[in-house]
Amino acid sequence: KTSSPVMVDVSSKVPTLRTASARAVVILPSVLTKMINHQEQASGAAEIFGAKGPVFSTAVIAGVMAAKKTSDLIPFCHPVALEDCKIVIGINKSTLSVEGEPGETELTIDCTVKTTHKTGVEMEAMVGATNAALCIYDMLKAVSHDIQIRDIKLMAKSGGKTTFSRQ
Repeated sequence: KTSSPVMVDVSSKVPTLRTASARAVVILPSVLTKMINHQEQASGAAEIFGAKGPVFSTAVIAGVMAAKKTSDLIPFCHPVALEDCKIVIGINKSTLSVEGEPGETELTIDCTVKTTHKTGVEMEAMVGATNAALCIYDMLKAVSHDIQIRDIKLMAKSGGKTTFSRQ
């Protein structure tokens, strides 16, 4: 233990395959639920087209970009060359209001990263999911400020000393 912040020395570790998955949940209010285009896009996924363009597609790009820059954002996080990073945005569930109109919609943003390295990639997965959620907020805030970002958490990790998984 030390009383000063320091980067952990990983020089003696052997590189192994490291994977991590993280999730962020975004709640869209009814006004945004109505904007979801469920018709098949080129990607095969639903999309919202806002004033700044395709929201979900842009959020995927933002999440990958952020995951790659994690060590620039988190002090003492080792720079890691990611070998794979995937962002998947799912429409988990929508509610109906009392009047039968669309209510809130829950989105799940899953970020999964992979590399062969001496240190884990949990932070990269967490930053990727978080930044994708922030991008959705940024692109839709002109329509509603009632967007909520919730439950950012590690879902799984493998490689290194421990393996972790939650449902």
